[in-house]
Amino acid sequence: MSPSSSSRQAILGLLAIAAVSAALAADLVTQGERIYVDGLLPTGKPLTAVRSGDVKIQGADAACVACHRRSGMGSVEGDILISPITANYLFQPPDKSLLATMDPRRSKSFNMAHAPYDDASLGRALRDGLHVSGRTMHAMMPRYSLDNAAAAALTAYLHQLSASWSLGVDGDGRIHLATVVTADADPALRDVVVGMLRAAALQKNANTVSNQPNGRRHMVSAAEMVLGTEHKWQLDVWQLSGPAETWPAQLAAYHAKTPVFAVLSGLTAGRWQPVQSFCAANRVPCWFPLVDLPPAVDRGYSLYFSRGVLLEADALARYLQMGDEHKPRRLVQVFRDDEVGRGAAAETAMALKGSVIEVVDRPWPVGDGEALQRQLTALRDGDSVMLWLRPTDLALLANVPPTGRPTYLSAQMNGGEHGIPETWKRDLRLVYPFELPQKRALGLNYFYAWLRFQRIPLVNELVQSEVYFATSFLTDTLAEMLDNLYRDYLIERAENMIGIREGSKAETEARERLALRRPAVHALRSSGLQIDQEAIGVRQSTTVFPRLALGPGQRFASKGAYIVRFADSHADTLVAESDWLVP
Repeated sequence: MSPSSSSRQAILGLLAIAAVSAALAADLVTQGERIYVDGLLPTGKPLTAVRSGDVKIQGADAACVACHRRSGMGSVEGDILISPITANYLFQPPDKSLLATMDPRRSKSFNMAHAPYDDASLGRALRDGLHVSGRTMHAMMPRYSLDNAAAAALTAYLHQLSASWSLGVDGDGRIHLATVVTADADPALRDVVVGMLRAAALQKNANTVSNQPNGRRHMVSAAEMVLGTEHKWQLDVWQLSGPAETWPAQLAAYHAKTPVFAVLSGLTAGRWQPVQSFCAANRVPCWFPLVDLPPAVDRGYSLYFSRGVLLEADALARYLQMGDEHKPRRLVQVFRDDEVGRGAAAETAMALKGSVIEVVDRPWPVGDGEALQRQLTALRDGDSVMLWLRPTDLALLANVPPTGRPTYLSAQMNGGEHGIPETWKRDLRLVYPFELPQKRALGLNYFYAWLRFQRIPLVNELVQSEVYFATSFLTDTLAEMLDNLYRDYLIERAENMIGIREGSKAETEARERLALRRPAVHALRSSGLQIDQEAIGVRQSTTVFPRLALGPGQRFASKGAYIVRFADSHADTLVAESDWLVP
């Protein structure tokens, strides 16, 4: 064999060994992930541990993800701060970049730095609850039963957990975002949504510190300013075209060209499942898109304002069954024969299944005014009617007599209470998953001020306020994340922050409004008059929803709806006929 042939054989042998080693290492990481996420040992048996001295736990209850979360960035359980256990926080010497805001209720609550672990000290922490400093860990930290193979697998997984920024973040920290607009989206709304998102990104970047000596800062938190963790945004628009069956390939092509950290907002008139599936498969957060019919989701990567028409359907079903006063013999559903209309009608029928209320479905071919009028005839005594229609559909009712029966309308599909023929307002009730207009106006002051500042016209309050919330909440959440730019952590921070953040911002804005009116309020109180705090602006939300909240794994932030009616057939003032219904 020639020397050159011998060298080639040696190189091939080394490559083969390296490939086998890489495969073994990857397999070890996979085994460690199963321990961390599912609580399953390499043998297939459940992970076991003891907590609080004598409480035995196993399987999913013992999995690390239950407390330290998917990102490894920890969490807060009551007054217990569960520290990050990512690769950097465990195995690297502490520095200023290794800092995480632990508890948003306490502005100066950060993780505590410690000396780096090695494999041996990590093993003692896992088995015996001994911190690298030598102190005993909190009793809630499980003491695991791990043999050497399982400990090695879990250690291998932790060595790579959130070790570097997620895809969609450049080396200089620029965060790439995309908004998705589907082929069926209304062009006018598309222009409004995209225009607002671009304006928000431009404003964010203009106020973010730059390399210029006089660079301005967009300071959301003191920690962000001190640590210099501000990050600029790059926003792309992913316009989907053609049939929905082709959208997955289009999304994959967009992402292959420019990976994004998150999908921000987005717009569709029908299907969103392909986008949600793409986000789940690629672990890309989908941040509050504008969707009337959200797909079913469980602990995925998509966050929604509400369940849309599905929430309305369940709220209506609950309302109709609350007492004999509202209970019809039949509910006749007239609905657009499209994906949203069919989905809403099917959910209503499912929610009323087994009740004494018969559900009659009358699909309507979109655009046929005569057919719509026919669908509203042949009603019986004891019938109620549910209309799953769009604003353009309601215009066709202007010359159609009201049904003379209790008639309900989807405010989600109609975009609120506007555009309803005057002759229909007397008998009409809206299923209303928003705060009443006269109440929510107090919480939208900053939204309106932003529109004026950006010189953006008000076209659709519901849509535009939701876009404004999505961008401002993303700004706040990323600021709280500091330099920990991991996709899973973004979702976890949203779950942890949204309710606290909304209440805090609403209180702050209310105090600012109150300060402007303090002399007048003081005079009223001095006269002995009792002042309702809500009357002077104390609110729980800064959106069109009464309140937004998420828990671990929850993906729909608003969970209820009102049944409302018009106070006057010649005005758009709404009056609630029900409490806030949470199905």
